[in-house]
Parts: sequence; structure tokens; C-alpha cells
Amino acid sequence: MSRKPRSIRQEVPLLIWLVIVWGALWQDFSPGNLLFGGVLAVLVARVFYLPPVELSGRFNILRAVPFALMFVVRVAAASFQVLYLAVVQGPTVTNAVVAVPLRSHSDLMVTATGHVISLIPGSLVVDVDRSTSTLYIHGLNVRNGDDVVKLRREVQDTEAVLIRIMGTHDELSALKQEAAA
Repeated sequence: MSRKPRSIRQEVPLLIWLVIVWGALWQDFSPGNLLFGGVLAVLVARVFYLPPVELSGRFNILRAVPFALMFVVRVAAASFQVLYLAVVQGPTVTNAVVAVPLRSHSDLMVTATGHVISLIPGSLVVDVDRSTSTLYIHGLNVRNGDDVVKLRREVQDTEAVLIRIMGTHDELSALKQEAAA
């Protein structure tokens, strides 16, 4: 099986990430250790097939900072909600697994959306259908159809914010057209 050669722009983010992980694993960010990690990263990237990290080439810091702050607020609020449900309702809480189709078919965007959602207490990605960009979310305290719609909207709103932060120009245009309709 022959694989398509990757451009340096596609390769560099992966190599940088592998070097950072190497330094973190050894808890040593000295130049010599990072250089050795860089050599290993190049070997790993050349020997093993790793899917390219396809970046959009854009990152909106003005949207990322408020999103990060809102994310912290959502984590804190959801933590208290889970605490309340555990203490007050106990095992009578109703849960559901909800299919949430995403707009983007980018592996990076689907992964980022799934991770953000999973980091918020009370929700967890249990499966991903990569061919249709559908996340299957286990939601806590999903009692009826309105709660299912609310969970889908929260996930799709999270994806929309991530598209505004780092999505491709095509994804951003589609999002703007959707909002205008």
C-alpha cells in the first residue's frame, strides 16, 4: 500500500506534538532530550502510518479566549449539577445515548468537539461514526425529547464555536450561511 507524501506543513504540527509529549513523558525539556525526541518523532512519522493533522491555517484568538472561559464555567456548573443529581436523585436519574450529526467532516474538528463535550461532566462520547461525522453522546439526566434536542443543540453549538475558532474557511462560510437561513 503506497501512501501519499505529506507536505512539511502537514508534518510539522505532528512532529512538534510528538516532541512535546516526549518531553512531558520524561519530565525533561532540556535541549538534548528534545533533540532526541525530535529524532524519534521523525522516525515514528516515517515508519508508522499516522494520519496527517490537517490544519485550517486559521486560529481566532479573540474567539478562543472567551470560549476557554465559558468552558471553565460550563465544567464547574456541570460538576455541581452532577453532584446534585448524585446526592438528591441517586440511581433514579434517566440517561440516554443520543446521536448528534456534526456539520464538519474534518477529523480534527470531530475530535475537538468530542473531547470538549467529554470533558464536561454529565456527558461522554461513547462512539463516533467517522463516515457520517456523528457523535454518540451518553447524556446524564436526559428525561424526554426536549432534553434530547437540548443535548444535540449544546453539542452542535460547541462545534460551531470551534469552527469559528479554528475551522476551515469553507466550514466557516457554511456556518454563516446556516445562520443566515
